[in-house]
Amino acid sequence: MVQHWLFLFILVCALGMTAGRLASRLKLPDVALFLCAGLAAGGLFHWIDLPGGSTANQLILTAGSALILFDGGRNIRLGGLRAVWPTVALLSVPGVLVTCAAVALAAHWWLGLDYPYAFLLGAVIASTDPATLIPVFKQVRIRTRLRETVESESAFNDATGSIVTFSVLAVVTGTSEVSFSSGALDFAASALGGIGIGLAVGVAAAFLVAHANLGVLRDYTTIAMLVTALGAYLLGDYWHVSGFMATFVAGLIWGNAPLLKLNMAGKRHELEHVSDSVTLMMRMLIFVLLGSQVDFAVIGAHLWPSLAVIAVFMLVARPLTVLLCALPDRRARWTWRELAFMCWVRETGVIPAALSGMVAGLGVAHADVIASVTFLAVLLTILLQASTTAWLARKLGVEEER
Repeated sequence: MVQHWLFLFILVCALGMTAGRLASRLKLPDVALFLCAGLAAGGLFHWIDLPGGSTANQLILTAGSALILFDGGRNIRLGGLRAVWPTVALLSVPGVLVTCAAVALAAHWWLGLDYPYAFLLGAVIASTDPATLIPVFKQVRIRTRLRETVESESAFNDATGSIVTFSVLAVVTGTSEVSFSSGALDFAASALGGIGIGLAVGVAAAFLVAHANLGVLRDYTTIAMLVTALGAYLLGDYWHVSGFMATFVAGLIWGNAPLLKLNMAGKRHELEHVSDSVTLMMRMLIFVLLGSQVDFAVIGAHLWPSLAVIAVFMLVARPLTVLLCALPDRRARWTWRELAFMCWVRETGVIPAALSGMVAGLGVAHADVIASVTFLAVLLTILLQASTTAWLARKLGVEEER
């Protein structure tokens, strides 16, 4: 059995590295090739057969999501949000709910899902993906405030999307009653509890590695970073609040340690190297496994309705979300060109993929349909939107002046 798990790990990493090199040559987002590698290894050649409900699969999804969310928080600079924080706040919370509702209505209409399951699908795919956006933005120079807004939204709304997903899951599985008031209270309690735990864990760990006098773990900074990310999630889950929000906030603290008069500059390159390597490996594992678990029969049976839902997701829900959340921010003075850019750039990625796998692992009804729509959403948003980001930036004139 141990040899089997080691073989699967080596195989997935080998496929991921091969797909990554091919993506670099083709100038495509690597996630799309990870998915295709998983499709080939699972559906075509049957090299990978890891059930969604297995302990190994759930461990990869949970740990991977926590580490990627921590890294997303760590890459946000709070100083850059001062001018656009109302837009980011609205996109990250009400925006997720708007997207969720629009997708749910489309899923109910075209896929015939009852509303609880339609909302579950909407919640799973409502968040964007910093792990996909940040590499894209490294290749194209976008205006600083526009880039920081989209990157920050994608990091913040991953945590929101996970909270909404588990709130809807509680309704679907019968562990929570259906009412707006109870749902809002559960959401607030989960989010605020996660924020509190993330602050406590993040600050304590940051002091132990970076404080001039208390930094007893200074020589173990990178190990402490990984322990902080996973520990924040575990404590949040133990106290029945959002572990994902906890690990995201802990990452936010680490990324903004100078605001606490803590100096991590000497470890910055080491932290970046370890974090980039770990998150890349987690992305490989999550997306290759997602591709390997796709059921071709379910995709074929629901292909056209699924494509209709995704069309609403990309062409209706996203523009509606941006207009409702960015226009009220008068201080930011967004131009129509900038708004158009935000409407198009919203790749779906690792957290929706992980949440879809968790839903499947719980044996929820219609989990196969949710997984197939999530797969198509990830693939199409990356192929159609991520690959055209640079072209659209040039056309709209939102590139940063050199």
